[in-house]
Amino acid sequence: MTSTILAGGKSSRLKGGKALEIVGGKSLIQRVIERLALVSNQILIVGSPAQFHFLSDYSVEYKADLYPDKGPLGGIYTGLAASKSLYNLVVACDMPFLNIELLRYMIKLSPGFDAVIPKVERIQPLHAVYCKSCLDGIRTRLEDNQLGITYFLRTVNVRYVGQAECQRFDPQLLSFFNVNSQADLARANILAGREDSHKGG
Repeated sequence: MTSTILAGGKSSRLKGGKALEIVGGKSLIQRVIERLALVSNQILIVGSPAQFHFLSDYSVEYKADLYPDKGPLGGIYTGLAASKSLYNLVVACDMPFLNIELLRYMIKLSPGFDAVIPKVERIQPLHAVYCKSCLDGIRTRLEDNQLGITYFLRTVNVRYVGQAECQRFDPQLLSFFNVNSQADLARANILAGREDSHKGG
């Protein structure tokens, strides 16, 4: 299994690269890498080359966007193109509470589908499994500048994972918590403290 971490997003509410914001004593991206390492034999970070100098401490592969400035869809394409695996986890770099059992469940569901996407309030295309079968369709949309992931997903065979299904593994749905603001960062540190206390207990 290959995992791709999308590091391309810029946050106007968090100065600098939010991938390096600290949650529970570790950077956001370090927390993501550590969890994905439990289910992956290849981990890719996709973004712009300008980002890689501050992410270079991590023992993963770095891939520059093949379609720069095309948003998450371009990042998904780059990860799939570089992947050694047929099925690929794709997550954002700012999701500090990924649930390994939920990810494993999604991986098990993936054969026979182009994508496995949680549907929790809305679809969660940056916490998903994509098959390499998506490559041609994504490339066509990128070249036509049709960058909406939701619209692309309407053209392929998707297995949606409902909220109740996700809660079997992640009752609080913290997998889908992402850090976009200082308030999110503060809450993430509180949650990380509770997580550490639970492990210690």
